[in-house]
Amino acid sequence: MASPSAFSRLNLLLPKPSLFAANFRRTQFHFFPTLSSRTISSSSSSSSSSSSSSLTCSSYSNSSMKELQNPTPKRDNHFVVLGIETSCDDTAAAVVRSNGEILSQVVSSQADLLTKYGGVAPKMAEEAHSQVIDQVVQEALDNAYMTEKDLTAVAVTIGPGLSLCLRVGVQKARQIAGSFKLPIIGIHHMEAHALVARLTEKDLQFPFIALLISGGHNLLILARDLGQYVQLGTTIDDAIGEAYDKTAKWLGLDLRRSGGPAIEELAKEGNAKSVSFSVPMKQHKDCNFSYAGLKTQVRLAIESKKIDANIPISSASKEDRLARADIAAAFQRIAVLHLEERCERAIQWALKMEPSIRHLIISGGVASNHYVRSRLDMVVKKNGLQLVCPPPRLCTDNGVMVAWTGIEHFRMGRYDPPPPAEEPENFVYDLRPRWPLGEEYAEGRSDARSIRRARLHPSLTSIIQASSQQ
Repeated sequence: MASPSAFSRLNLLLPKPSLFAANFRRTQFHFFPTLSSRTISSSSSSSSSSSSSSLTCSSYSNSSMKELQNPTPKRDNHFVVLGIETSCDDTAAAVVRSNGEILSQVVSSQADLLTKYGGVAPKMAEEAHSQVIDQVVQEALDNAYMTEKDLTAVAVTIGPGLSLCLRVGVQKARQIAGSFKLPIIGIHHMEAHALVARLTEKDLQFPFIALLISGGHNLLILARDLGQYVQLGTTIDDAIGEAYDKTAKWLGLDLRRSGGPAIEELAKEGNAKSVSFSVPMKQHKDCNFSYAGLKTQVRLAIESKKIDANIPISSASKEDRLARADIAAAFQRIAVLHLEERCERAIQWALKMEPSIRHLIISGGVASNHYVRSRLDMVVKKNGLQLVCPPPRLCTDNGVMVAWTGIEHFRMGRYDPPPPAEEPENFVYDLRPRWPLGEEYAEGRSDARSIRRARLHPSLTSIIQASSQQ
């Protein structure tokens, strides 16, 4: 199990930037700039040092990437990768060694913005990213006691996510890679969530099943090998994390820690069966997810009990607080039951394709929820599998997962050569805000009308398969 040598967390007030573009061996991505400011705290287990500081930064840069035709990756444990993540509402960077040692980790959170706007405001998020990206990356390098010259490569999230936010990270990554002649690796955000489990669990081998749950995505995949994924189920409208956030907002809860922890804490005071909500998509015998209907049920229940979200939970009467707690508990029960039913079916499908599967991974921000973990652990054990959950700090968006995924692909020769040291101001980055991870499993195709079928890019799996045939 890798132990972090440095960990930092920042809370941002401003928005994020956009995405950068590059070719990930056959994968392109784009960058866009943003602004943001916040507070950084850091600690180092290896150096036993800690520090905190305030920071306001800004960074706008562009870069492009060409495909590397003749890679010669290092196959020992002596290379180091910087990972940069700006796909949504956290600005994150980390330095990870190829043996799995986490040399540093820095995260700048936009919690104040989330509270102010009741969710992610893309333009404001971009601004927040732009303001802190320089400091976050520098802090990661400083905590690792390294400079850019000590790096072997730079990995950066190119999708899926918000284009404005993605661009900020991509610009910064290309700026560093171009200035110091470093290879660059475009990372799929959801793949990074899945693969970080292989950093913390050294014995985790392919194939395995992964449930990736966050504010923007619900995804069930069969991971057959690195870069080879089958999509068993996905979000057809709203993801579970978004449903948690909206419910928390409507109940007048404190969103500075996001809706998940707030709902989970309040739900402990309520009766989960006192309010009747129906389980989403009961009639659909697939593994896809839908939370739009459950959100509507919750909103109507809140209106019927005349709960005023403008009155914070801390000021609510005893009777009002109990009514809110009952709704929180009932919502959480049904929201997670939807996950359980989908995972149960996905396990059966996956075992038909790969009987040797022994593990189900859950990752993403919602995987930090203890209730979610405990309920899914029962489902997994009932099917003779083992549940693997990365530590909570590696479930939420972070640079470690990006750096580690970069390391895995770098070993396979999947990376791009250094971009130019200077790129034209009008350079257009190829970002992948909608980027499937794998191809859909035939039985998993949904007829639900609201499913988002638009694909701006081919799946990561199809790109890698095509490149291996050339």
